[in-house]
Amino acid sequence: METILILAHTETDGSLAKPALEAIAAGKSLGSFSVGLIGADTQKAANQIAGCGAAKFLAVTGTDFAQPRYATDTAAAEAIAKAAAATMIIVPHTSRWGRVAAGVAARLSGRADTHVTGVTANSITRWYYRQRMEAQMTRTQRPWVIALDPGCVAPIECAAGTAATTTVSVTAVSRTQVTGVKAPEASQQTIRPDAKLLFVAGAGWTKKQADSKTHVPEAAELILGFLNASKASLGSSKSLVDLSGEGQAVLPFMSHLNQIGQTGSTPRHPKGLSTCCHGEEPHTVGWRFVNERRAISLDPNCGWARGKADVLYVADSFAVMRKVNALLAGK
Repeated sequence: METILILAHTETDGSLAKPALEAIAAGKSLGSFSVGLIGADTQKAANQIAGCGAAKFLAVTGTDFAQPRYATDTAAAEAIAKAAAATMIIVPHTSRWGRVAAGVAARLSGRADTHVTGVTANSITRWYYRQRMEAQMTRTQRPWVIALDPGCVAPIECAAGTAATTTVSVTAVSRTQVTGVKAPEASQQTIRPDAKLLFVAGAGWTKKQADSKTHVPEAAELILGFLNASKASLGSSKSLVDLSGEGQAVLPFMSHLNQIGQTGSTPRHPKGLSTCCHGEEPHTVGWRFVNERRAISLDPNCGWARGKADVLYVADSFAVMRKVNALLAGK
């Protein structure tokens, strides 16, 4: 019988983010489990999930564990795993845990699997070849560290309360000193994993329009205006993010981090709206987990019209988004 441990790190305000709550839900579905928390102060996080049904709460706390660092995170995770005598360790595949999952497994003489999309009592599922093939795998090596991709499991819903935590002592030696955090303003953030809508811009925004001229500044204004008003997440087709290498005009806020598709990301937003894209297979493979797909294109025979979109608007994206932004502004 497996001894299940869910590891999570606290956010800057001491709470647990959605990926952590998803990992706890996945662990609870397997049976009895314990929760390990890492952060500057973990009591708020423990109280947040007091009613989750965990057999016990283990914690490594202190200012050394507030910031993500390989040395401190691996030491804390190793100490909690040994204290819990865990044979199956589930972590949310955030950037912080993705950096250390394999290292934790190595320290415990175990094995690690990342980008996992489903967990059962004795197997995991994950996608290969850009979500074209799904594999089910088992391992005999223990402990087994499993990094669960965000968005694959509904987050746990439980009552808050006062949780009794057991502090695990650990001495972490690190040569890295965190001196501060630099982050863009909220209005400049275009990638929003928790947004209800994914807005994808294609290369058509930077091409010549009906007047035989390009309107890149207006395109940027329309797209950013919509993102700020709707709080949607921004995606892009490969052709758009690669335009700079071809010497063509580009949208200044677009990078390869926004790329959706075979060579980009595969988001899991409830709804998606594609604009000025052709709906070609390499791009639309990234929409596999988007529940409702709509597209705006002037070409009625594009890939979106061939069963890849639930609704296709044959229209000019510039005109449509001008009207949409006006409606969002209450004009």
